[in-house]
Amino acid sequence: MMTPLCDLRIVELSAFIAAPLGGMTLAQLGADVIRIDPIGGNVDYGRWPLSSGGSSLYWAGLNKSKRSITLALETAEGRNIAQALIAAPGPGAGILLTNLPATDWSDHSVLTARRPDLITLRLLGNHDGTSAVDYTVNCASGFPLITGATEEPINHVLPAWDITAGLYLATGLLAAERHRLRTGQGQEIRIALADVMLATLGNLGYLSDVELNEIERAPLGNALYGAFGADFATADARRVMVVALTPRQWRNIVAATGLSAEFKALGQATGLDLNDEGDRFRAREAICEVLRPWIASRSLDVLRTVFDQHRVLWGPYRNISQLMKEDPWCSVENPMFQRVDQPGIGPHLMPGSPLFFSGIRRGDVRPAPQLGQHTDELLRDIVGCSAAEIRRLRDAEIVA
Repeated sequence: MMTPLCDLRIVELSAFIAAPLGGMTLAQLGADVIRIDPIGGNVDYGRWPLSSGGSSLYWAGLNKSKRSITLALETAEGRNIAQALIAAPGPGAGILLTNLPATDWSDHSVLTARRPDLITLRLLGNHDGTSAVDYTVNCASGFPLITGATEEPINHVLPAWDITAGLYLATGLLAAERHRLRTGQGQEIRIALADVMLATLGNLGYLSDVELNEIERAPLGNALYGAFGADFATADARRVMVVALTPRQWRNIVAATGLSAEFKALGQATGLDLNDEGDRFRAREAICEVLRPWIASRSLDVLRTVFDQHRVLWGPYRNISQLMKEDPWCSVENPMFQRVDQPGIGPHLMPGSPLFFSGIRRGDVRPAPQLGQHTDELLRDIVGCSAAEIRRLRDAEIVA
């Protein structure tokens, strides 16, 4: 089946989240992504969460749809095979994606001796090449000090900078490949995890708010900054988030709750126009005082019926078990998902790409490879090894 990136081949040297996610994003769009690991797996091969049998659910989740080869990278022959895979000929090949430090064999300048139009995309920690991970970047971003409702920092459990960087990696590789198609020139692209954080702070106005307005944002708990959004307890001990970014969304809340007179009186008492986004933020605590008892007297199911009928912008708080039980889109009812038998783990729900292309039939979700699963075929088809040579490499423990 033709897929958007079926003529692209990427070799991935990676660990942890960002680079594997970038590679998987492209693999699920049809690119042939070949993951090279040391024999026995890289440092993230056993990372939590684990299956009951001890296999990494994390590793399997981030490496779907790829091929795997394991090499003794501490040996000259293993490194030579890796270079041959990275710099293999072909119009859609010659692309390296990595978040590992450049070495004497994986540096872009060394690899271009084998293929001058090579594309290398390397994720760094900091711009100067020093180390950083999501957790160290996040603590320096300012976000933990405006998360929650206290002055103590609160780390978000979502590795947001790794995820954002992973998608930048996929975008950067496609841009570099387009440039190569147009000019015939390869290049090295570098991106720093810390720069992803800094760019995001700038893009969302956080930096300019401090520089121009001299405003240091305070922690607001679950309130939405600059508009109305707050969480509320229901009669059956659940919690919901209710949001009004636009005048229409605010009118829908008023209509759903039947509290028009109360909110009109609130506006008159405060001198604020509750149809204005900023005024709703200023009046957020007073609005919550009106909404809180109304929501607290109703169950989640009743709220769902009333809110959906009036097109209120809202959502229930859930743990992940509740999400899988209650949300039909977190199941095979959503065509993004399939139940896939992952080797070493067993059948479970797996997502494909969230991108849907109208002109292409959606393909099957493919599991992550077993470590080294494609070693023989990659040695044969790309490196050009004979069956006897492959046996020799195995016996010498250069490959596994």
